[in-house]
Amino acid sequence: MPAPCKTTVAVFKFSSCDGCQLQILNMEDELLALATEVEIANFLEARRRVLPGPYDVVLVEGSVSTPHEAELIKQIRGQAKLLIAIGACATAGGIQALRNRADVDEYARAVYPHPEYLHYLPKATPISELVPVDMELYGCPVSRAEVLEAITALLHNRKPNLPQHSVCLECKRKGTVCVMVAKNMLCLGPATRSGCGALCPSCGRGCYGCFGPQPGMDLNTLVPTLRAMETDPRETARLLSHVSGFAPAFAKAAGEIIAEEKKK
Repeated sequence: MPAPCKTTVAVFKFSSCDGCQLQILNMEDELLALATEVEIANFLEARRRVLPGPYDVVLVEGSVSTPHEAELIKQIRGQAKLLIAIGACATAGGIQALRNRADVDEYARAVYPHPEYLHYLPKATPISELVPVDMELYGCPVSRAEVLEAITALLHNRKPNLPQHSVCLECKRKGTVCVMVAKNMLCLGPATRSGCGALCPSCGRGCYGCFGPQPGMDLNTLVPTLRAMETDPRETARLLSHVSGFAPAFAKAAGEIIAEEKKK
């Protein structure tokens, strides 16, 4: 009897630091068990062998920031039955999207002696801006537990069980003192999706919003509270424009602050 066909999984990288791919490799024992159930068809961070598509599941790390990437993601989408964007860059533009509120041509002229050699897009965008995405896993880097849960759920034809609460609940569960209350420190924890284990607040720092906006969060209440705590103008806008700054809710709130400040 021929061996049953395994689910094929491919991993692709766009503009990013490779941190989300390293999270997959950091699964270690779980990854070895997963490899018995799926065929790793394309994962250059882990192996040289590349199998041609189409693929059952494609994981994409990174934002789209060059014309080549804009074409490549369309080709990959055509080869993927299911496309999963992993990490803050793929889901919300990531650090690269900091340039979206500036003149990227001016940056290029300031940094490179020959900017005419560069090929880039005016903005760095999440994967969903270019092609339909079936699932998004947030974080900088992505949670390896969530990647494992997503793939396992797909293998068993069930809905992934992913966190839907905010970072604040993680702080409460860990007994972490609220940095907003105790230190008057700006923190996006009340509006940010959990998944990191409240890492920054546990270290005495405010949340940077790495896991993107939490469903149902109330920025209309949080933003005025943060602005009242600012030590310099637009501090809240800069925080919202950071790791997940191109996520629609964060981008809208930051834009409104910037527009308000310009009127003063």
